[in-house]
Amino acid sequence: MSFLSPIDSRVTQSQQAAKFPIVALLTKASKSPQRRQSRHSSLNLCLQSLFNASLSSAALLTASLFCLSANASAQALDNELQPKSESEVMTLKPVLYQIFTRLYGNKNPTNKPWGTIAYNGVGKFNDIDDVALNSIKDLGVTHVWYTGVPHHALIGDYSEIGVSADDPDVVKGRAGSPYAVKDYYNVNPDLAVNPAKRLAEFEALIARTHQHGLKVIIDIVPNHVARHYQSVSKPQGVRDFGEDDDTSLEYAKNNNFYYVVDNSVKGTKGQAHAFEVPSLPAELKPLGGETHPLSDGKFDEFPAKWTGNGSRLAKPDANDWYETVKINYGVRPDGTYDFPRLPAKFATFTEAQHYAFWQRHLAEIPSSWIKFNQIAQYWLEKGVDGFRYDMAEMVPVEFWSYLNSQIKYTNPDAFILAEVYNPKLYRDYIQLGKMDYLYDKVDLYDTLKAVMAGKTSTANIAADQAKVHDIESHMLHFLENHDEQRIGNAAFLASLQTNKPTNSSLETQAVNPNYALPAMVVSATIGTSPTLVYFGQEVGEAAIDNPGFGHASRTSIFDYVGVPAHQRWMNNGKFDGGQSTALETSLRAYYQKLLKLSTGQTAPALLGQYYSLDAANRSKKNATQSHIIESNSAQSMSTQKSTANETGYDDSTFAFARFEVISPTSKQTQKLIVVSNFSQTESKALQLKLPKELIRQWQLKDGVYPLKDLLEDHQTSQLLLEQGEGKIALTLAPLSSAILSLTVVADERKSGSAST
Repeated sequence: MSFLSPIDSRVTQSQQAAKFPIVALLTKASKSPQRRQSRHSSLNLCLQSLFNASLSSAALLTASLFCLSANASAQALDNELQPKSESEVMTLKPVLYQIFTRLYGNKNPTNKPWGTIAYNGVGKFNDIDDVALNSIKDLGVTHVWYTGVPHHALIGDYSEIGVSADDPDVVKGRAGSPYAVKDYYNVNPDLAVNPAKRLAEFEALIARTHQHGLKVIIDIVPNHVARHYQSVSKPQGVRDFGEDDDTSLEYAKNNNFYYVVDNSVKGTKGQAHAFEVPSLPAELKPLGGETHPLSDGKFDEFPAKWTGNGSRLAKPDANDWYETVKINYGVRPDGTYDFPRLPAKFATFTEAQHYAFWQRHLAEIPSSWIKFNQIAQYWLEKGVDGFRYDMAEMVPVEFWSYLNSQIKYTNPDAFILAEVYNPKLYRDYIQLGKMDYLYDKVDLYDTLKAVMAGKTSTANIAADQAKVHDIESHMLHFLENHDEQRIGNAAFLASLQTNKPTNSSLETQAVNPNYALPAMVVSATIGTSPTLVYFGQEVGEAAIDNPGFGHASRTSIFDYVGVPAHQRWMNNGKFDGGQSTALETSLRAYYQKLLKLSTGQTAPALLGQYYSLDAANRSKKNATQSHIIESNSAQSMSTQKSTANETGYDDSTFAFARFEVISPTSKQTQKLIVVSNFSQTESKALQLKLPKELIRQWQLKDGVYPLKDLLEDHQTSQLLLEQGEGKIALTLAPLSSAILSLTVVADERKSGSAST
């Protein structure tokens, strides 16, 4: 069975299919149970009606072209597309649980540096069984991101199933980087009990995950592939990356790779250069210096290809992504674009309108665009519910408009998350690229980390949220992922606290991860965007082992290792915390309570509006001091403390409100006040102010309103309203937070009382 999208028909062997690619696509879409009629654009409806008519091939082609030429009318109708119906509106805020699939089910505690798969063990798809999925679901998770699933380069012998060996000279680690994909149409054979049936085992995991009411996310790595990409599982009609390239040219629009070729005149043949393995320091030698038949300091690649991070050297540097090669998306070496540009007005257009735009330009798009759409459609057909895109900002936004509109055409509910680190590009990738979510790393994550380290004021949290007020629902929040240091590792905050490079000795030391709980509360509740938790985070995994190519402080993505804190919770497959410490058990219980609240299922106000209480509770003196601290990063808050004002609020406290909007039909609405104390040593006696503007929005009369803490069960507090201004007295212990709930019934808004 072919998994080619019909719009990709120009790369198939079928001449008949190539004649009517758009109509063929509509055929597939009309049969798809996931396709919703309400999301059809006027252009699609026009073409669909033609397809349903009894026309000859010639007449059908002519009529199809007529539909496509009616741009003005089609766009006018498309602008009138109806908004999502109530059934389509998000009812729960997503909680995304990232599983590094190779490590999750590994019960082997050996953790020998550079250990083999036989010595250190490896997790399998089948280890993520019903018991494991129950445990994940019970944490409050809605989506599982299975990291490292597509078949990537690794050091192992799978020749019996027709898989070629990978050269250690261009593989990082023994287990290999999950971001050096070798075959997009199959899965990592390490993860299967029976490698020959590995795809079937993953399909069973997809089905199992769905049975537990969880969605499945996998990686697509658009910027680069493994140095030796070779699909043994591609469907009929699919061509490998680079298979049809003209390697005599540095660049050609439909080449999938760039080549290290000296072209003296643009478009002419020139001097080609062979690839050379980079000179590596001793600690990065393949397999730790172990002898291997293929590890000879050489790798046969002629001409050399550009390296994944964009290096144009035939011999990349040791710090380059030398295990990968960069994909060509029609961006010329001088940075100009060789594909249709997306008009700026499309920032306000729907996915259906983006889809229609690219239907008019199919013949002009580069080959690599086609190949990645084939890949995405293949996995959607397998039941995958969405994708996480690695280093999306290194790929032009027009490609994302094309790919994501194709994905949403197939599955309007697909979950699309992208790694973008340049805040100046956020809106382009959301509005033009049609991304659902981006990492909020450069602002919120970095600020929360600095607050935890005592390097900046909590005032900067409010400032970060204000920066993205128009796109906050698209900014995914996290404190850990596979790229970041573990919270439980001493090195996590060390470099910020000392303003010096991390002391490697600290990387092998664990600390109490509870210091991050206030940051986790803020991260999970400040917006309507999803929350990401990396497996092991919820039990305080410290990553203090040096596994080989990877280094302590991060859980290795290159090696065969176990994850000790997670293994204790896993308890040989029982997933009951039977070997966990008291600290690990209590930490997980806290995460569980917080994450379940964060979805909005029992706290619907978290799906509503945000109102910062920071400015109202921070005196001018406090605000000035915060600026000093922020502008003098070399001096820590421990030596430059601000004086709390009459509210007791200072640079280590943070508060905001979340609330449901009151409508004439509202019978009752929930209001939440979230307040956190980031100090590791000092309790805070707060007299929190709620400004008149907020009270007016809440339509509350003067009086006393009881509050209930939904998170840590603090002693009952109350909201006192006098002359339209609110006050809450609350004492928070070090590293403590409260989510204070006020539920107001319509009649009670008039009387000055409320229920909790």
